[in-house]
Amino acid sequence: MGNILYQMKKNHFETGNIGENLAVEFLQKNGFNILERNWRSKHLEIDIIASKNHQLIFVEVKTRRSLAFGYPEESINKIKMKRLRLAASVYQFKHPQFRSIQFNVIAIVMLPDQPIALTMFEDVYF
Repeated sequence: MGNILYQMKKNHFETGNIGENLAVEFLQKNGFNILERNWRSKHLEIDIIASKNHQLIFVEVKTRRSLAFGYPEESINKIKMKRLRLAASVYQFKHPQFRSIQFNVIAIVMLPDQPIALTMFEDVYF
């Protein structure tokens, strides 16, 4: 039983890491400067922090290998949004040179035998 749980967690983290790598590649190709990956402050975390045109952009990345539980962007709930806003305010306090911020979501679907689908939702408000 323990081995199955470990394998499930391992697969979950591998999927997330692959998704974040794809998101970084996508952002860089689209002119974003990556400032941080998996930035943490105590119990808060932001997947990707980037900048573009003097704007600070906080990116939440969600990756799925199946749609059994819905699309990746549907898994971002109010609690996650609140924590992301709080983390962003901590980061911005430490980096006051950025006056303008934006929240983006990158949703990635990696289904077997299908091309990877990556969608970026820009300037989402929580």
